[in-house]
Amino acid sequence: MGGMTQTIDVAVCIIGAGPVGASLATALAAGGLPTAVVDSAPLPPMELPEFDGRAYAIARASRDLLEAAGVWQHLPWAPGPILRIRCADGLPGEAPSPLMLHFDAAEAEAPSAGPFGWMVEARALRVALNARMRELAHLVVRAPARAEVTRTPEGATVRLSTGEVVRARLVVAAEGRRSPLRQQAGIGTAGYDYGQLGIVGAIAHEAPHEGMALEQFLPNGPFAQLPLAPTPEHPNASAIVWSEKRAIAERALALPDAEYGREIQRRMGNHLGKVTPIGRRWSYPLTAMHAMRYTDTRLALVGDAAHGIHPIAGQGLNLGFRDAAALAALLLRGEEDPGSPELLARYQAARRPDALLMLGATHALERLFGNSLPPLRLARRLGMAAVDRMPRLKAAFARRAMGFAGQGLRS
Repeated sequence: MGGMTQTIDVAVCIIGAGPVGASLATALAAGGLPTAVVDSAPLPPMELPEFDGRAYAIARASRDLLEAAGVWQHLPWAPGPILRIRCADGLPGEAPSPLMLHFDAAEAEAPSAGPFGWMVEARALRVALNARMRELAHLVVRAPARAEVTRTPEGATVRLSTGEVVRARLVVAAEGRRSPLRQQAGIGTAGYDYGQLGIVGAIAHEAPHEGMALEQFLPNGPFAQLPLAPTPEHPNASAIVWSEKRAIAERALALPDAEYGREIQRRMGNHLGKVTPIGRRWSYPLTAMHAMRYTDTRLALVGDAAHGIHPIAGQGLNLGFRDAAALAALLLRGEEDPGSPELLARYQAARRPDALLMLGATHALERLFGNSLPPLRLARRLGMAAVDRMPRLKAAFARRAMGFAGQGLRS
């Protein structure tokens, strides 16, 4: 072929094929917009990988995006609905305070009420995204490939390590918290370190969870148990998200399975019988991060490249999906240049307030709930018991949990 470089012309080139980048790519291509997605890692093989303990809580708004993009239909098994949420306050090894808050999806008075969300295993979502990406005529996928991006007011050029050149009207940074594209664009970030580690994994338990999630507020940070869909290998299983002071977390992560399981049981209580850790243990430092702006010349940031929040409300990925949904809605109107300053300004106006609100809310929750001062604990318990008796306020909380928030922010 001599020194011929193949040029691929698309409207949008997305760098990063994680859940947010890949969902945006499928949404745009399903809507008929020529799109490319590039990732430095190979896409995992299509046969189902082993269970690794990671799962996502998918809110209603995120499910809508995944359904519209044709991804949800490819999930290898039905996701587990979250039908009830119990919030309780306590100390490890003690029974939680009887003053607690119960949310039931049946009483959420939400538009088209249904579950609060669905638990989707990371591997199941990956399989669905890969299957959908392969079907789409308007999508070019390059993985593994490294990308060198040049942006000008006229357009963007992405040189790939495969030797190809992608010409695009808009580049989307979906490469996660340490986004090279964000750094290259000179976009600053504000951050906060909670001095905690988040431990993520899964447990098998004796009793069925019946779709109930538990959020326990403990002195060093919240502990959540989230109901997973039954699979042949694990008929009764839940995901856990456990925030803990760094030193304690590091000790817990080093424990053998039986003792690690006991530490989980002390925090969770015995309502599901004996628990056994399954899959791998994952951990990451808990920090909050927010980009000073979400756009630059021919560039938009989505997902963790734009914001990272404390996992207390389990909303990090849903916030990223809301970015993808808002950007896709603007791009699929199809009436203007996909990377125009006007469109990018509309995207930032649609998304930044919601992310700031979420950051502020999770930060306030963490401050209020990750604290063992007795007066605060009492106020918290009375507050939870009071909210439990106020249906309208409770419905508002429940809707927030389902990810309806931010809907009003769309132009």
